Amino acid sequence: MTTVAGSTRIRKYHLALIGVAVLVLLMSLVRVISGQNDLTSSGTFAAALMLAVPIGLAGLGGLWAERAGVVNIGLEGMMVLGTWFAGWAGYQWGPWAALVAGLLAGALGGLIHAVATVTFGVDHIISGVAINLLGPGITRFLSEVFFKEGTSAAAAGAGITTSPPLSSQAPTPSLPLLSSGPDWLGGLERTHWFLVSDVAGILRGLTHNVNVLVILAVLLLPLTFFVLWHTAFGLRLRSAGENPWAAESLGVNVYLIKYVAVVISGAFAGLGGVFLVFISTKYVEGQTQGRGFIGLAAMIFGNWRPGGLAAGAALFGYAEGLKLRSSDAVTSILLFGAILLLIYIGMRIRAMLAPVQAEVVVTRTPKDYTVLAGAAVAAVVLLWLWIVVDKLPNEFVFITPHVLTLLVLLVASQRLRMPKADGVRYRRGEQH
Repeated sequence: MTTVAGSTRIRKYHLALIGVAVLVLLMSLVRVISGQNDLTSSGTFAAALMLAVPIGLAGLGGLWAERAGVVNIGLEGMMVLGTWFAGWAGYQWGPWAALVAGLLAGALGGLIHAVATVTFGVDHIISGVAINLLGPGITRFLSEVFFKEGTSAAAAGAGITTSPPLSSQAPTPSLPLLSSGPDWLGGLERTHWFLVSDVAGILRGLTHNVNVLVILAVLLLPLTFFVLWHTAFGLRLRSAGENPWAAESLGVNVYLIKYVAVVISGAFAGLGGVFLVFISTKYVEGQTQGRGFIGLAAMIFGNWRPGGLAAGAALFGYAEGLKLRSSDAVTSILLFGAILLLIYIGMRIRAMLAPVQAEVVVTRTPKDYTVLAGAAVAAVVLLWLWIVVDKLPNEFVFITPHVLTLLVLLVASQRLRMPKADGVRYRRGEQH
């Protein structure tokens, strides 16, 4: 069994690598056809990385809580707490103090959520909404106390809606080998050769002048996977999210597990807030802009697993980064979508025409042909729009990342499986 499971994991890993390679190849093809070099430029991918990290951190927070059976839609409020305390501590003692303060503030928000949902049995959604309202309210009150006129913070440049700048910047190292020494990746990118310059641009964007918190966030993904799927603690935590009563019968302290998971969840959300402060070099009211909710959507898209979560965060970050770099390049997404749909249609037709074993009965339903026809119509429409539309309206460009996220979630919803006891009220000794 171990060998079979191991070989299955290897196949999935190989398929993921093949999928990434195919996506890069298609992006290079679209870039050459459309002439929009920003599709794979280092600037676009550097922006995408910076935009994906806070979403990914919020999604990681949601992953930890929901794997333990606690729905956490309060991630946005916890991120807000992380931003304010990071700005307040950062201008006085520097980026490392901001990091610690933001983590603790987010963890405090998680603790409040745990007390409400785990100890008092409050509905998880109601508690999360309350925290989302509490976070901005508390931070505005603290701003009016600590950043008002006449305070030392005001003298340093603070206002009611903003903190003073950080006293120093977080380090932004370039990763060794790829970005140290001569900028050979930049030289390859500027050649605009098919595939070669695209790979060079992607690698340069992901490795050049990377914020230290980006490195930490990326490392947290495999660390989360290892802890939750390869340790006894992770097994207990996931059992609390699947069947807490069965876990209780085996001696697991379900209350403690849920508390730890939700506090860690808040800490991750707070860390996402810290990252936003590092980007803008100060706290600004409203700077989270709903990223906590988008992180939750990325987690659902990823089927409550770190790898899928990373893909969801990367998708939204890329769409947002491309929008910021070039509104004209967003039009090329229409061509990219049309090509993906044509590939999907080809794979469905191939599967339908593939020979089957004699003892296997395969029936085609009207739904199969409806889906195929719908995909074909969508591909034609996208291709036609790409041909006739020179530039998308600014209003559509602005909402492109959100529309893309909703469409991906709509497609992914067919294969999702949430933890069975996610959101279920648990009481020790009760029978479910």
